[in-house]
Amino acid sequence: QPELGKPMRNCYSLPGPDFTYGMYMHKRDGGVAEAIGHWDAVKAKAHPRKRVMPRDFVAMGRGAVDEGCTTARQFALYYGYMDIRCKDKGILRYGGKAPPGMTFGKPPRPPTPFFDIMQHRYKELWMEEQRARTRVQHVVKKKIGEVRENCTTFLRTHPLPVKEESFWHLQRFEKVQAPQNPSPD
Repeated sequence: QPELGKPMRNCYSLPGPDFTYGMYMHKRDGGVAEAIGHWDAVKAKAHPRKRVMPRDFVAMGRGAVDEGCTTARQFALYYGYMDIRCKDKGILRYGGKAPPGMTFGKPPRPPTPFFDIMQHRYKELWMEEQRARTRVQHVVKKKIGEVRENCTTFLRTHPLPVKEESFWHLQRFEKVQAPQNPSPD
């Protein structure tokens, strides 16, 4: 029975203090000389396997409809003729190579010319913008004082063209003499 207030002991005895738990790895640590002399190089595979992607039935179905396929047989023939595969979205995952000319991240912003900062060029540009804005505001205020043209004044100065009356009418609306009843004499 276990002692009172102490956990029960297991049946196994522990190894001594010089015991290494886990797997022992032989470590080579010969310093710089060994690092330069013994490179751990990975051998290239003879034929890298190309990953075969599954067929993209959605794209093939769209293409079949565009070609005018309507029956199941025509769809089957189109699927046999056109083999469209899904795109590999994980091309850069698991050791894949980036396509040539592909860059990642945001492009850096162009550097600020130090010469323009020293000559207060940005202050002068801002002041020019403010002066142009005040000029535009003065012109707008002057235009507000003028009488604006509304629809009535426009029609008075530019009358609508007079419509020429058409003398053509539908034949059924023409006044036709009523047929005279023959008298029964």
